Amino acid sequence: MSPVPGWEFRRVTLADPLVEPLLRELTHEYVTRYGPEAHQEMTRYPDDAFAEPHGVLLLLLEDGEPVAGGAYKRYDERTAEVKRMWTHSAHRRRGLARRVLAELERTAAAAGYRRIYLTTGPRQPEAKGLYLAAGYTPLFDVAADPLTIGPLPFEKPLPVLVPSH
Repeated sequence: MSPVPGWEFRRVTLADPLVEPLLRELTHEYVTRYGPEAHQEMTRYPDDAFAEPHGVLLLLLEDGEPVAGGAYKRYDERTAEVKRMWTHSAHRRRGLARRVLAELERTAAAAGYRRIYLTTGPRQPEAKGLYLAAGYTPLFDVAADPLTIGPLPFEKPLPVLVPSH
């Protein structure tokens, strides 16, 4: 996607103060939808899981303020796993998650990954819709009640990028 004035993707670490809204809102979202045990999801992986060379944490900034973000970590040698997809509550329904997802795909392909894998929770129909609309293949019966499935897995092949010299 072409750059928009005032917008930038920034690679950050979990310790970056700009990540605080993402962590706060995602934790609140998970706890609201899944209960207090959802706090564990936000601390399940070490910080370096989302650090280069095997992972990345991206924030989409609008005029320097974080409005959306997401990350991937290594799932296996050829697969990146998307985690921590987030859009600030004041900025939803603007296509920002789709922009973040596309940038994560581009970044993962550039890092040599050939496939993206992810799961989303059964109580997140907007996430399920995003991944279906973005061309992800559901690895579950989409006609089934999501609450009977548990985490909803998706995958998508990534293009093979030829390194520039």
